[in-house]
Amino acid sequence: MSSMHTDATKRHDAVLFFDVTDGNPNGDPDAGNLPRVDPETMQGLVTDVAIKRKVRDFVDALYGKEERNKIYVQDKGVALNEQPQRAYTALELKSAGAKQPRGDVDKAREWMCQNFFDIRTFGAVMSTGVNAGQVRGPVQITFSRSIDQIIPLDLSITRVAITKAEDAKVVVGDDGTGSGGKQTEMGRKSLVPYGLYKANIFISPQQAAQTGFSNEDLAIFWDALVRMWDFDRSAARGMMACRGLYVFSHDNPFGNAPAHKLLERVTARKRDGVVAPRQFSDYDVRIGDGDLPAGVTLSRLEG
Repeated sequence: MSSMHTDATKRHDAVLFFDVTDGNPNGDPDAGNLPRVDPETMQGLVTDVAIKRKVRDFVDALYGKEERNKIYVQDKGVALNEQPQRAYTALELKSAGAKQPRGDVDKAREWMCQNFFDIRTFGAVMSTGVNAGQVRGPVQITFSRSIDQIIPLDLSITRVAITKAEDAKVVVGDDGTGSGGKQTEMGRKSLVPYGLYKANIFISPQQAAQTGFSNEDLAIFWDALVRMWDFDRSAARGMMACRGLYVFSHDNPFGNAPAHKLLERVTARKRDGVVAPRQFSDYDVRIGDGDLPAGVTLSRLEG
C-alpha cells in the first residue's frame, strides 16, 4: 500500500463506513435521546462531534501520557478555560484574561497546537478565558448518514431494584394486610436494530502546516477511525464497528480533482432480495477505483 495517505503535506478526501447493531450510535437530546434521524427520509444521523469524541478518547487512551498528544476537549470534568493557562505558565507569560498582547496570544496558540493532538487536528476556540486565540483544524468531518432508513426503537425495560427507600415500604392497614411497596422500576432504552452509516472526511495540507499537524498525527488519526470503536463499548451503543475506510490522496496540495467526484466513487447498496438489512453482509460496497484522475491515489485502509 502506498504511504501517500500518511503525507500531511497532501490533500486527502476520505469515506468512512461504520455500522451499529442493536444500539444507539448518537442520541438526540431534543428527542428524548432517541437515535438521530432525518425526519424527511428517516435516514439515521451521527454528528461530527460524536466521531471526534471517539477519536479523542482513543488517542487519550493510547498516547495521552505523551506531552505532545494531550487532549484539549476532555470528558472528565476538565474546564476548557483552564487549559490555555498551561501555555502561559509554560512560556512564563503574564495572563490578563482576554486582553492579551497579540504576540503572547500567538505564542500561546502555537504552544497549545504543539501539545494537544485534538487542537492540531480539529482546531479549537481558546479565547473564552485566558486568550490563546483560535485554531482552524485541517481535519473536517461531515455528519454521518445511514445508507437506508432506520427504525428507531424506544423499548421499556424493568429494574429489580428501587431507587428510593420510601418507595419500598409496605403500608399495613387496620385489617393487618399490607399494600404498596414497589418491587421494580421502569426505564427506557433506545436503539437501532441495524444501520450502515457513511461519513466524508477532508484533510487540508494548508491548515495542517499552520497547526503543525504531522505525518505521525495523520497516521494516528486513520488508525483511530479503524480501531476506536473497541475503546468505546457500552450496552447503550450496541455493536459498532468500522466497515470501510477509503482515502483518496492528491499529489497536488490543492487537489487534482473535485472531492465530490472522488467520494461518489464509493457506494453501498442493499443486495438483491434484502428488504430489512440486519448485518453488514446485506450490503454490497463498491469502489470505483478504475480510471482515477491523474495524480490521485486510493488507499483502502479498511474494507
